[in-house]
Amino acid sequence: MALIITDDCINCDVCEPECPNAAISQGEEIYEIDPNLCTECVGHYDEPQCQQVCPVDCIPLDPNHAETRDELMQKYLIITGNA
Repeated sequence: MALIITDDCINCDVCEPECPNAAISQGEEIYEIDPNLCTECVGHYDEPQCQQVCPVDCIPLDPNHAETRDELMQKYLIITGNA
């Protein structure tokens, strides 16, 4: 699954630079995650880095973008040009 940032986001700016796929960007009101770029850090790290640094725990799995670990790895390979 991709991750999603909820309305609990306080715009603290710590998640965006942690994303190795540049999937996080400032939205109109809060940060947003592009599900086409989010791999939950599969291929880069063992755990999603944005979740690790978020001080308000507002980055859960996005139930609207269910993906297996294999699908996330395939997405990682495509994003990084290693497919």
